[in-house]
Amino acid sequence: MIGVVVPAHNEEAFLPRSLGAMLEASRQEALAGEPVRIVVVLDACTDGSAAIARAHGIDTLAVKARNVGRARAAGAHLLLAAGARWLAFTDADSHVSPGWLVAQLAQEADAVCGSIMVDDWSEHPHSVREYFRKTYVDADGHRHVHGANLGVSADAYRRAGGFPPLKCREDVALVDRLIASGARIAWSAAPRVTTSARTSARASGGFADTLVAWAAG
Repeated sequence: MIGVVVPAHNEEAFLPRSLGAMLEASRQEALAGEPVRIVVVLDACTDGSAAIARAHGIDTLAVKARNVGRARAAGAHLLLAAGARWLAFTDADSHVSPGWLVAQLAQEADAVCGSIMVDDWSEHPHSVREYFRKTYVDADGHRHVHGANLGVSADAYRRAGGFPPLKCREDVALVDRLIASGARIAWSAAPRVTTSARTSARASGGFADTLVAWAAG
């Protein structure tokens, strides 16, 4: 079974599109009928996120951590206990491409770090979009780490010790652990994920805060 973990803290505005894209990715013929189980980890949600997940037929796990590292780890633990051989991670404000899971598995690596695209720059000055365009490497061999586009085998995840309980950069910390454990990492642009460029951060120090800092110069 392939497991997909989506941490969410009050993400009702983004979840419908995000979950719809994940369901499409889970139904690709190239997966050869292998089951895909998606879990939305509801971290201290007080909005309609839970109801949206239920309406899509997707499992939820409620935690009160306000900590994305703990949320991702909780979802991974649940899916590993259910027999997942591969764990894929994305974010509630992102939408994956139809071939996202297929592309991760095709890398035949212990872990896959994918790149991202941004769907709407309207909340930022033009300078932020230009800086991203000039400095971001969206090609094979990049060295970006994004929790919105990350995959890892169950065995490699266990060997590395999983996500640390960090409120930010938990994805980078996991990849550092994977590298230290000798995991084979594919730095690939093949698994496609589009994410938001919102200015209201869910995790302090994350992508939203990075973009705001760029705007401030």
